[in-house]
Amino acid sequence: MTAPDSDSQVPAAQVSAILQHTPNGILLVDEKTRIRFVNPAFRTMFHCMDEDLLGLPAAQCVHSDCFERAIAAGGNLMVKETIPDHDVSFRVGLFPLEGEGLYCGIFIDISEEERARQQVRDLRTQTLQRAQEVISRQMQTAQEIARLLGETTAETKVLLVKVMGLFKDEEGRR
Repeated sequence: MTAPDSDSQVPAAQVSAILQHTPNGILLVDEKTRIRFVNPAFRTMFHCMDEDLLGLPAAQCVHSDCFERAIAAGGNLMVKETIPDHDVSFRVGLFPLEGEGLYCGIFIDISEEERARQQVRDLRTQTLQRAQEVISRQMQTAQEIARLLGETTAETKVLLVKVMGLFKDEEGRR
């Protein structure tokens, strides 16, 4: 990657505005995973609005060892995680800032997507349960009908055998 010409560099105020207003959480950590920068979207995503996070271990806020894994791998890492205690699911791209001794994480909140997926899974599970219940009730009904038919068939047979016996007795007396 080449450095931009001095004429094409984005002013620091614009970079700062981007970092402050992006909907994605941004977290910078040093090589010991201590937080060096955090933007407002990250604070909102991880419910740490009033806390002073600078200097804290990243895992304390993120509740994941993703930065440790990225640093151990020595390069880029993409991670998808869910933190149930904070009701947040996210994708994060982690990468080193060359020559800075820092790692950057860009966090994308996918909580709504995950909730929608879970609702679909729940609906599928409920539908399968209902289908199994209907099948079970149908089988019980079929078995009950078969039992009743069996009983009435047996009773009919007994009655017809008696009637036939009476007719035979009458025939035999003639």
